[in-house]
Amino acid sequence: MKLRVVVLGAGFGGLELSTILSEKLGSDLDLTLIDKSDSFYFGFSKFDVMFGHKTSEAVRLYYSNIVKPGIQFIRDSITAIDPATKIVTTQHGRYEGDILVIALGADYDVSATPGLAEAGNEFYSFKGAERLREVLPAFSKGNVIVGVCSAPFKCPPAPSEAALLMHDYLVKRGIRNDAEISIVMPFGLPIPPSPDTSKALLEAFEERNIKFIAKQVVKTIDGSRRLAILDDGTEMPFDLFLGVPKHRVPTVVEQSGMTVNGWIPVDKTNLKTQYPGVYAIGDVNSVGTPKAGVFAEGAAKVAAESIIAEFENGGEPLPYKGDGICYVEFGDGRVGKVNVDFFSGPAPFGTYTEATAELAADKEFFGSSRAARWFGQTQLQV
Repeated sequence: MKLRVVVLGAGFGGLELSTILSEKLGSDLDLTLIDKSDSFYFGFSKFDVMFGHKTSEAVRLYYSNIVKPGIQFIRDSITAIDPATKIVTTQHGRYEGDILVIALGADYDVSATPGLAEAGNEFYSFKGAERLREVLPAFSKGNVIVGVCSAPFKCPPAPSEAALLMHDYLVKRGIRNDAEISIVMPFGLPIPPSPDTSKALLEAFEERNIKFIAKQVVKTIDGSRRLAILDDGTEMPFDLFLGVPKHRVPTVVEQSGMTVNGWIPVDKTNLKTQYPGVYAIGDVNSVGTPKAGVFAEGAAKVAAESIIAEFENGGEPLPYKGDGICYVEFGDGRVGKVNVDFFSGPAPFGTYTEATAELAADKEFFGSSRAARWFGQTQLQV
């Protein structure tokens, strides 16, 4: 008997888990991978699109290129999830598995921040990055705010990266002296688990005259007065607002009845939900790691090994460590790296590797190696 697996979502988590199961089980696997999109992109590639370094097409990896034993990709929108029966309904079909893996990530709720859609810009979605590629050239002077609107949010370094890359962009255009850049974050430090990374970022902000506003979120955008209003009532004037919108589980996940306090609870050692044979990996769960692709990938490895162990009556795999590597763009072609561990010690901790041009190449390999592993492509289109 083949192991029937249904995987919802083809991001870092869904792709890695599907790849491992294909490698380990081969002809014993019948896996259906479902995603509403036709292609994948790395989160960091949105900056390339946003600042005009690459075209949208250049950073896409198409799911139709996935040719692996035991895997069938279905492009469709999921309309219902029944975790008790492991039955998934889509607009055009119905799927049932012995194992169900939910890897649908987090959606963006732009409407949760009044005025953001009308007077601001979000740079976390691909469409938002594409829109900003058209908006940025029209900016010539004034106040730029990079503002987080709610927590938790994906990729904690991204707002800091946006501010530093915006500095570079304005320098190259010769208008940096005509602009003020501020960043609003809900944390006391840019990267709380890693004081060394935070120190490096704060020094970079000071060198570039970027104002860091800690322990605040942007609650409202007043478009008529061009003001960003923080949760303590502070009003910040802006000419260009780049927002990180509120994150939430996809509606279909919420309707499934699996969520508690907004996210799917799981056993943090193996990513199992309370429903037998149902796993939740990546941003959609509340395991306690950052909502970032590398952590979804790490969770996928553990979930995959757990699935294989049960199928082959083997022993339980080692527990999920909650660790991962994040690359941090410092601008000017330099990239830093932080190794973060959330579960090994009494508190999360991280170690920092100083930003260099060499680490930019390391980050490039991070992307190309996964493109090769998941899609069979040796490199992204240039």
